Amino acid sequence: MKYLLASTCLMLGVLGGSSVTSAAECGSLTIASMNWQSAEVLSNLDKIILNEGYGCDAEITIGDTVPTITSMAEKGEPDIAPEAWIDLLPDVVKKGTEEGRIIKVGSPLPDGGVQGWWIPKYFADAHPDIKTIPDMLKHPELFPDPEDPKKGAIFNGPQGWGGTVVTSQLYKAFDAEKAGFKLVDTGSAAGLDGSIAKAYEAKEAWVGYYWAPTALLGKYPMVKLEPGVPEDAAEWKRCVTVADCPDPKPSAWPVDTIVTLVAKPFSEKVGPEVMDYLNKRAWSNDTVSKLMAWMTDNQASGEEGAKHFLEENEDLWTKWVTPEAAEKIKAAL
Repeated sequence: MKYLLASTCLMLGVLGGSSVTSAAECGSLTIASMNWQSAEVLSNLDKIILNEGYGCDAEITIGDTVPTITSMAEKGEPDIAPEAWIDLLPDVVKKGTEEGRIIKVGSPLPDGGVQGWWIPKYFADAHPDIKTIPDMLKHPELFPDPEDPKKGAIFNGPQGWGGTVVTSQLYKAFDAEKAGFKLVDTGSAAGLDGSIAKAYEAKEAWVGYYWAPTALLGKYPMVKLEPGVPEDAAEWKRCVTVADCPDPKPSAWPVDTIVTLVAKPFSEKVGPEVMDYLNKRAWSNDTVSKLMAWMTDNQASGEEGAKHFLEENEDLWTKWVTPEAAEKIKAAL
C-alpha cells in the first residue's frame, strides 16, 4: 500500500508541478508575532495558510517592533514579520534593505496605521457639516465637558503615548482652548476606551484621540476628522511630536506605513507561490477591526481569531492563495 501511495504522490507531483516544488522548498521558517492584537492574529493566519496550504513548517516567535525589525535588518532573523510598522525605524529598515538582509513584501494593511481625532459615526451622520477639526472647533457646545458643560471636551490618551503628545500639541496648534475646549486626560487606555463606550451607550457626542485598526473601532464605528490642513513633515518633526515645544503649527497626521518584512535569504529559497501569497495578503482596517472586536468579545487567541476569519471570509482569503492551496486550507478547517 505504501508503494502505491508513493507512486500516487509522485504522479500528483508531476501533475501539480510547482505546488509540490514550492512546498518542498518552503521548509522551516519563523514568523514574528508582535504584542498587539492585529499582529497576533495575522501571524497566526500566516502560519495556518503557509503550513496547511503550502506545506511549510512555520513556527511563531514572540517579538516586538524594535527588536524584531532590528534583528531582521542585522541578522536576517526571523524569516517573516507580517505586520511591520516601518516608520518607527526608518534608518534600520533602510540599512537592512540596502545590505540585502530584508525586503518589503506588499502591505497587510494598505489603509495604513491611522491616528487622529475621531467622532462617533452616529454623530457624524447627524452633523454632516462637521468633517474637519476646524469644523468641530466651531461647536464646543456640541461636545460638552462632563465636569464643565460650558466648555467643550477633547479626550486625550494616557501619558507616555506618542499620540497623547501629538494631541496635546495639536490642541495648542489649533488654538482649541481659545475656541472653548478643554483637553481631558483620560488617565489610561482603559479610561480612553471607557469614555468612548460610555458616549456610545448614551448616544452622546465625543471627540478625541484614537487610532485604527483596533478592536474598539470594530465595535464602535467612528469617523476620523480630517485635519483641514496639509501634512507638514518638517513641522511634525520640529514641534508637533515634541512635548515641550511651545509653538506647534497645525499639521495633518501622517499615515503610518505598514508592510510585511521578509528575510532575503528566506525569500530566495522558497517557491514563488509563497511570496505571491505574502504579496497579495491584505485586509482593510475595517475588516481587521471587526475581527479584533470578535476576538475581544470572545476572549479568543490569535489562532482562534485566524480560524474564525478563515471560516467567515472565504471570498476574501481565497483570492490570496492558489486554488490548490485554498482546497487544502478548507479541508484542514
